[in-house]
Amino acid sequence: MRRRLIDQEAAVTGKGAAEEDALYVLTAVLLTPAQFPGVLGDDFPAACGSLGLDPHPGGYGLVLGQDGLGGRWTVVIDDVPLVAVAIASWDCGMEYGLSPDDRSIVVSLPGWPLDVAVAAPDVPAPHDPAGLAEGSRPPLAPPGADTWGPAQRRLGADEIALRWADWRAQIGDGISFVAAEGSGGRPSGPARRVIEELHGYVNSPPPLGRIRSAFAPGGARTLRADGPGWSLVARTDDIAFVLLDDRPGDVVPVGRGPELPGLLAALDEMAARPA
Repeated sequence: MRRRLIDQEAAVTGKGAAEEDALYVLTAVLLTPAQFPGVLGDDFPAACGSLGLDPHPGGYGLVLGQDGLGGRWTVVIDDVPLVAVAIASWDCGMEYGLSPDDRSIVVSLPGWPLDVAVAAPDVPAPHDPAGLAEGSRPPLAPPGADTWGPAQRRLGADEIALRWADWRAQIGDGISFVAAEGSGGRPSGPARRVIEELHGYVNSPPPLGRIRSAFAPGGARTLRADGPGWSLVARTDDIAFVLLDDRPGDVVPVGRGPELPGLLAALDEMAARPA
């Protein structure tokens, strides 16, 4: 179902809220090789596949909103620059009316893959749309907070990347990097396994978007990497944090030591970066 997107001002003021086929835009996120919600997958092809999309290198924008009956919808558009400008404007506290051309709409999916803290006024509270065609895909929904698994682990890593300074402030400078080898010449501990797999990425590049690099203060970069059962967040000039499927809720700090700086530099060279 294609929907006519109405910008945030209309959503806030409630103008035209009786139009059932309209979608009142609440927020938007990017789905590109360099930037996508970790909840959707370990890499860009996996994230696209979770929404039934082809992994087009140019990526997509995901516009989240409500229809005139309050139903939750995620509209996928191919006008990535428009969504990027809107997000940058909102992040700076500026108003920006996100009203993509209908021709840019790729598909409309019921539900939201992420939690959205706001709602459109003068329409019913957000809910799964009614009257979906028989056999259609179930509505998208964010992962539950009462369990721990790959989606929650990736969400946690995204949160650390977003609030690096807060997490870093909890860690002193005296932590030691995990030992290169344990007794018997074998790697020691699950954090060591992650480091070994990251070295494997350097030698054999993983799927697109499995490693992502973003701006950080002071000329550094923030790295996000994922693999089977683990996620990593790091600053190229600092330490790293590792989250593991088999350690629910734990955040493992990894000090720089002699190995981490070179590894992070190599990963940054091959990482997907925002255009």
